[in-house]
Amino acid sequence: MTQQEPVKAAKTKRRKLSAERIADAAMILIDEVGLESFSFRVLAKRLGCQAMSIYHYYPSKAHLFEALVEQCLREIPVPPPGKHWRDRMLQIARSIRDTAIRHPGFFLYFSIFRMNNRAGLQMLDGILRILEEITPDPETRACQFRSLSYYVMGAGVNEAMGYTHGPSAVQPVPQDEAVRDFPAIVAIGEYFDDRYHGEIFEYGLASMLDRIEADARKDIASGT
Repeated sequence: MTQQEPVKAAKTKRRKLSAERIADAAMILIDEVGLESFSFRVLAKRLGCQAMSIYHYYPSKAHLFEALVEQCLREIPVPPPGKHWRDRMLQIARSIRDTAIRHPGFFLYFSIFRMNNRAGLQMLDGILRILEEITPDPETRACQFRSLSYYVMGAGVNEAMGYTHGPSAVQPVPQDEAVRDFPAIVAIGEYFDDRYHGEIFEYGLASMLDRIEADARKDIASGT
């Protein structure tokens, strides 16, 4: 065996396809180019293989994207009982925001996925079990759960791909006209900068959890 042959064999081994390698490469690619520009053909080029090789592991985009959803879910663990309910909810919400920032290209798909696979249902059930600890009424609990979902997922989409990253007017209003005609917007304009996103997210999240806590105190006072 020549000296070059072991190197060639090692190189071939490193490039061997697997479901995990394909999913990891797909997530990186989607976060770079977005969902609209993603295809198995482009992914295959990135992996150095034929597109048909990917179909062996993932028969369709739906199968691959579900694997990416599960990858995101692994980044959002539901804390076990032991800590205060509020600390656990904060941890979950912050993990979702971190996932949005980490995967800006894929997060929109994640946010609208129905979560009706086992991994998704496990996360949702874990969140609802936390709310059960302080909210006995199912209707109120559903309202709390849905409201939190709207806020956290919406905030994630906004940070990942919304507003400053979204489509713009063909002819935006010039700055001098905006100052003259829309002073209320201009007055808070600087706080739309990325450096304020975390602070604003925490403000909204605290407001929602404060309301849930107030409802719980009210239920205790009324004996329900």
